[in-house]
Amino acid sequence: MAKNEKLGVFDCTMIVVSLVIGMGIFRTPVNVARHVPDSFLFFFTWIAGGAVALCGALTYAEIGSRLPVTGGYYKVFSYGYHPSVAFAINCIILISNAASLAGVALIGAEYISGILFPLLRDPGALQVREIAIALFSIVLFYGVNLMGLKMSSKTQNVLTVIKILLIVLLITPLFFVSHAVLPATLQGKVFPGWLSYLKGFGAGLIAVSFTYGGYQQTINFGSDIKQPGRNIPRSIFLGIFIIIVLYLSINYAYMRVIGLDQLRNTRGIAAVMAAHVFGDAAGKILSVLLFLSVLAYVNVLLMSNPRVMYAMAEDGVLPRGFARQQKTTGVLVNSLTAFATVCVFIIFWMKAFDKILSFTIFLDCFGMAASAATIFRLRKQGVHPEGAEFYRMKLYPLLPLVFIAAYTFVAISITLDTPWTALTALVVMGAFMLIYFLSVKRKA
Repeated sequence: MAKNEKLGVFDCTMIVVSLVIGMGIFRTPVNVARHVPDSFLFFFTWIAGGAVALCGALTYAEIGSRLPVTGGYYKVFSYGYHPSVAFAINCIILISNAASLAGVALIGAEYISGILFPLLRDPGALQVREIAIALFSIVLFYGVNLMGLKMSSKTQNVLTVIKILLIVLLITPLFFVSHAVLPATLQGKVFPGWLSYLKGFGAGLIAVSFTYGGYQQTINFGSDIKQPGRNIPRSIFLGIFIIIVLYLSINYAYMRVIGLDQLRNTRGIAAVMAAHVFGDAAGKILSVLLFLSVLAYVNVLLMSNPRVMYAMAEDGVLPRGFARQQKTTGVLVNSLTAFATVCVFIIFWMKAFDKILSFTIFLDCFGMAASAATIFRLRKQGVHPEGAEFYRMKLYPLLPLVFIAAYTFVAISITLDTPWTALTALVVMGAFMLIYFLSVKRKA
């Protein structure tokens, strides 16, 4: 990669924020509210999710600084496990990321379709238009990423700043509403029992995990970052801190303006909240800004995931063509094209956000727990770049153990809630391992 293509702390921090803040925060609070019995558990679930994300962020900061390479999220599996496991988990992670991108693009289409087609009421026709808008988002930023890392990074910075400003705007109703809905949701409630609390917490944490996830992909940019041993941990920690503050603030705004009971059945919660406080015109403006924040998430996943495919091709588990770079821009054209194609396919296959949430998170549970566990081997073997600065987390091994336990709990919750989703994910992983062994046997 050319020197002028290197990313600084601000660039990397914006990538962290964009990888995490997709459209989840503008949709998943509804899913959390449906599962929790009261406001206390609603906020506790978001706080717990933030604490888990911080544990994971510090774990990945050390992993990334010890292995500062392109496609680092693949390399940690390749180093820590059998190649078949590395291949299978990274393939399902790529599918999970593509599904996440597709789902977020569809949510953005839900918001903007009401502005573009205000008179359209037929559900079938509306869904077709939403699919078309989601496809347009992918094709548009596929073209942006073909122009090179610097162009996509500058675009990312602008869109991420818009996204942060959007969340700040959503928090402003706290200073304008004349009454608070929140206290009413805490009064007159009978304690539902610890078992109900535990089940609600597990189910709510599924949606929260989706909303907080994504920061681990920052280590895919290891060799593209200036002084990665110092800048990767700084940008990950700073990005996660910004995200936790924004998430807790915006959820408090949702609860105060809309309330828990209404939140459970509200579609387009961000636009509804803005319209409730400032009028319908504000709701429409917010819908447009929300769509722009979707574009930031689409762009950053198209930046990150081809680098995983590049690393897999370098190790020979994918065809060498996926490692091919364009000479002038360094763009991984084949990997970028393949990932964008998978995203398009999933949009046609799933068609709705709710259908992909549990599937995406169950797949992620494998990758998050297994990749975080590699820190134990990296420390034991003393792996780090020779003669370069690298980060060592404090409170080791407590932080990675908390992170791994949390994602194991989420996987169990999904299995109990939707067993077919868990079974499908396991079958997919087994199929990829079989493909690996068949490929190795054919080469031999």
